[in-house]
Parts: sequence; structure tokens; C-alpha cells
Amino acid sequence: MLNYQVRIGLAPLRRDVTPRPGIFNWQKAEERAKRLTAYIKEQYADNNVSFADVAGINDRDIIITERDADLAAERFRDVDAVFIINCNFGNEEAAARLAGKLGKPVLLWAPLDEEFSPDGMRYTDSQCGMFGISRQLQRCNIPFSYLQTCRVEDPLFDQGFRRFVAVACMVKNFRGLRVAQVGMRPKPFCSVIFNEGELLQKFGIQTVPVNLAVVIDKYNEILTRRGAELEKGAALLRGRYELDEPTEPLLKKVYAFVLLYQEIFREYDVGAISAECWTAMQRAVGAMPCTAYSILADKGYIVSCESDMHGAISMVLLACASLGKVPFFGEFTVRHPEEKNTELLWHCGPFAYSLKAQDSKASMVNMRQWFRVKDGRYTVARFEQDNGKYTLLSGVCDSAEGPYTFGTYLWAKFKNLPQWEKKLVEGPYIHHLAEIEGDYTEELREFCKYVPHLAPDSVDE
Repeated sequence: MLNYQVRIGLAPLRRDVTPRPGIFNWQKAEERAKRLTAYIKEQYADNNVSFADVAGINDRDIIITERDADLAAERFRDVDAVFIINCNFGNEEAAARLAGKLGKPVLLWAPLDEEFSPDGMRYTDSQCGMFGISRQLQRCNIPFSYLQTCRVEDPLFDQGFRRFVAVACMVKNFRGLRVAQVGMRPKPFCSVIFNEGELLQKFGIQTVPVNLAVVIDKYNEILTRRGAELEKGAALLRGRYELDEPTEPLLKKVYAFVLLYQEIFREYDVGAISAECWTAMQRAVGAMPCTAYSILADKGYIVSCESDMHGAISMVLLACASLGKVPFFGEFTVRHPEEKNTELLWHCGPFAYSLKAQDSKASMVNMRQWFRVKDGRYTVARFEQDNGKYTLLSGVCDSAEGPYTFGTYLWAKFKNLPQWEKKLVEGPYIHHLAEIEGDYTEELREFCKYVPHLAPDSVDE
């Protein structure tokens, strides 16, 4: 399972110079450090976000020297990211030392310098020091994010800080990600071919093969031994959907996939599953898993269709960017018959039930869901490779009116659909993309800073 809890080390800095009036004032910097760290903890600590600080590393509770940076790095061993707060001009050497030792995402910020004395003296010059720190980070080849100079109470700070938390969550889950590969890809689906060795060598992503014979054995054992859970699951499905005649007697077999995949997630300790679902499952056990994927999605499990490993990774990134919203896997399928910038994002029935539009009837036909996704703005993304080069495509769309159709779907309006079509045709992408409610394109682009061998890509810019 993915972990959406992010721990951030708060690292206020000040310049280490002989006390004197003016821009390197110790007292002003230390007052700022206490006020800012207290405010950030109070405003942003929640179930997903926690903090470590530098209180007690010296008698000033602020990083001053490179020795302090070493002590802070020791304190921050369990953090997922570090937030460097420039309380006066700061110390570029200490900042780079701390960031380099941690090897975690770094956010750099200088609070607005706004205190001027009547005689013209300034006390902090935090922005000036931020320029020095950023250059030192560049020279040390340390990737970092930066938050525009502003007051901590400004909406600009809130947006930038929350974006960084999302990026830290993405990096945390991407590094060392384990994805189960359940079965082989369908023979005609050459478009979902991937390079298992490159994923491991370039990104540390491990593919965990799960033999289909093992899957069938587990599935049949669930049918034999877990009858009460299957009855409860069948009742859930009857309560949600208008059922066609062939589906009704197969509800327990459909729900058995929910228990099966939960078992695979636990046993193989994976963050997502890329599953064969199109032919082998139906032939092997006489049921289709599409609706089970919907139930799993609302329980926090990510399963991609049609053995699309890169699709599973794309869904993971979106889930992490949103700190736990439910992604779906809608492929570009047909253009709207009248609206030139509107496309059908569709799959045969795996979307989470929680995504259903309130006014859309929910049906199950041949064990697959039929409903329309609720209105909203959605991020569309795809992680892909070509000739050893990896890119992350992202953009946004808005829900639109369109003809009723089968399966689970969203009519999506793009700024320039012909350019999206061109991008998907000319490559390196395929028509399988992941979607999630909200605009996370900036988070996805920023994430690429922290992943060697991965470049951001877009259509509209």
C-alpha cells in the first residue's frame, strides 16, 4: 500500500557573523525562526503532515554553522523532505551540507523582508541570502524547489507549501516502489510493453511477478473458504447496481477478486498492481474483475487494467500528488461527434464507484460497471519511455456533456484536443492515461526535478 503521510524537517538558518547592527541581526533572525516554525506547525500539521525541528541542536534553536547542519541531518534521518527557512541572509554552506547529507526533496524560502529602521538600517536581507543558497545548491548538484518570497500568512505561501508536500509524497512513494505484475499482457497489446530492468536500474522500481497459476489457486480457495465475506460482497453489489441477467449468479465470483487482490497486496508487499484482465481471467475462473477494481480503488488500492505497468505507475503518481484521492484509468477512445476539443475517457468498468456522477444510473452488464464520472476538472497524466528515455506527460481537462455510452466514462474537454491526439500518435505515449480530480500539473512537473532520467512533458505549453 502507498503511504501518504509526509514528515518534513523545518530548518531555519541565520548568518554566523560577529554581532553588529544591521542586516545580520541575530535577535531578529532567531525571533523569526521561532515564530515561523510555530506558525507552520500550527497551520499544517494534520493526519498526513508532521514535522521535525531543530530545537535543542544548539542554544539558539537555529542552524548557524556546518556543525549545526550535521546535527540537524542526524535529527532529520526519518523525514521525507526538508524546508530551509532563511531567517536572515542565512548560510549557504550549512544549507547545502544539510541538503546534501539528507538526499531528500528540499524547499527553499525567504520570508518577506519588511522591517526598516528610521535611520535606513535593514535587519534581515533574507531574499538576498536565498540567492546565495540557491547557487550553492546548484553547484552541489542538489535539486530543490523554491517558494516565492512572501509572508507566511499569504495564500502564495499556502499554495507553494502544499504543493511541496505533494511532491515529497510522490518522491517518497516512487523511490523503491514495488508493483505486482499479475499475469502476462494480452497478446495484441504491444503498446503496453515495458522494460523491467530499466525501471529497476533507473528508478529503483521493482516489478514483482505473480504467476497466473498461483492467482487461480488463491481465487479458488477464496471461493471455497470465505463464503460469508462473498455473500456480504454480493449483497453490496446488488445494492449498488441494476444487474443484467447473466451477472446476477456471478456476483460472489466478481467479489472474490476483491479478496484476491487484497491478499496479493499484503503477501507481496506492493504499492500497486498491473493486472491482466482482458481474456485470461475470464477463461481461467469464469468471471471478470472490472467491478472488483472499482471496489478496490475506493479502499485505497491501485490496480491498472490490461497489464499496463506504466499506467499503474501513472496512477500511483496522481494518488500521491493528491495525498490520497482516487485516480482512474480512462483511455482516449473516441472524439465527441460535435465538439472538436472533447474526448471520451473510457474503460470497460474499473473506475471507483465514488467517482460516479450523482445523476448517472449505475448498472452491471456482463460483470462490468456502467456509469458516468462526476463533473469537475481533472489532471490527465502518463509515465512513459521510448529508447531508454522516460517522460511524464500531464495536462488538464474539464468534464463536458456527451452521448450516453457503456462502461465507465468521462466526456473531457481539452484546451487543444488535436494537439493531444498528435502527441499520442507521434509518441512516445499510448492512449492509456491516468486521471484524478483537481489540477496537479505543477506538482508533476516539480516532481521530475527529483527523479534522474525523468523529464516533464506537456501539450498545452
